[in-house]
Amino acid sequence: MTSILLHIHDDSGAESRLQAACDIARAAHAHINCVQVTSMPGLIASDLYGGASMAPAIAAELQEIDARLRTRMEDRLRREGVSWDWRQAEGDLVHGLLSASALSDLMIVTLPAGPRREMSDPPHIVDDLALGGRTPVLAVPQAARGMAVTGRALVAWDGSQQASAALRMAVPFLKLAEEVNVVTVEEAGKYPFPSTDAPEYLARHGIKSQLHVWPREGRSVETALQAAIGVLSPDWMAMGAYGHSRLRELVFGGVTRSMLRQARVPLLLAH
Repeated sequence: MTSILLHIHDDSGAESRLQAACDIARAAHAHINCVQVTSMPGLIASDLYGGASMAPAIAAELQEIDARLRTRMEDRLRREGVSWDWRQAEGDLVHGLLSASALSDLMIVTLPAGPRREMSDPPHIVDDLALGGRTPVLAVPQAARGMAVTGRALVAWDGSQQASAALRMAVPFLKLAEEVNVVTVEEAGKYPFPSTDAPEYLARHGIKSQLHVWPREGRSVETALQAAIGVLSPDWMAMGAYGHSRLRELVFGGVTRSMLRQARVPLLLAH
């Protein structure tokens, strides 16, 4: 873990993102790449009702706002004592972050507490980033106060390609954790997989872990996983994102959507 992409934006999740990035940078001796993307409002960008005529004035105002934020953030980062640099981009937010993440080991964004009703609410971009790129995404709850990367970690394991990707990408973090719990909830009718694969893989990386096969007891997988989280009380967790299609999870529900709605700890997601 050497390079962390931190999403810079003036919203109510900015502080939790910054604290999580600094916590990880200190623990892993990593560098923070601050990425600020100036996006034009949708009505302007689409020229709806002649909105493009206002584009120069709106763009200048947005750039001025972002410049003030940059000044504040740079002053703050200097006081945090971490290694960092700054990248400025314009255009679509998700595309800008994905483009900047090509050589990053991790992207840090906010896991919003609810629907976006005000401009100060964090944008809902976790899904698009997790599905659109190859860099793992750390979704930090909006109300979090950093990330206890050296604390208790939980790995959600079901043997899927997505869970395998999350496990591999979480290794640098798991090496720092004081306790690692691997939780699997067996699903009837799903392809069989050896539950011990994940602990054995971690052991080859020098990581001790405890395997928990959680009883489903007639519950949904996501409900059983939430019960495990309640008992094991992790400080953060790693899981695969969208083992089913995003549309299917939207219609029928699923583990990823459930966790994105209910998680109270940072989620390391990979697809």
